[in-house]
Amino acid sequence: MCLAVPMRLVEICGNLGTVELEGVRRTVSLDLLEGPAVGDYVIVHAGFAIERLDPGEARKTLDLFRELEGAAGGP
Repeated sequence: MCLAVPMRLVEICGNLGTVELEGVRRTVSLDLLEGPAVGDYVIVHAGFAIERLDPGEARKTLDLFRELEGAAGGP
């Protein structure tokens, strides 16, 4: 099973971007997005930002992940 995660774009350098979620940063390819901007929420899958996401929808998704983590007895 694959999971795509919403992350906030915090830096752009050419076709690469740095995304962040709860202090964890990753470098991803921005090749699949048109006109990405710092501050955008993007869906990240397999090292690629594959879609821009509305900030409200990103928060809803991240809140749901946190709920699921709590229900599963995660940290």
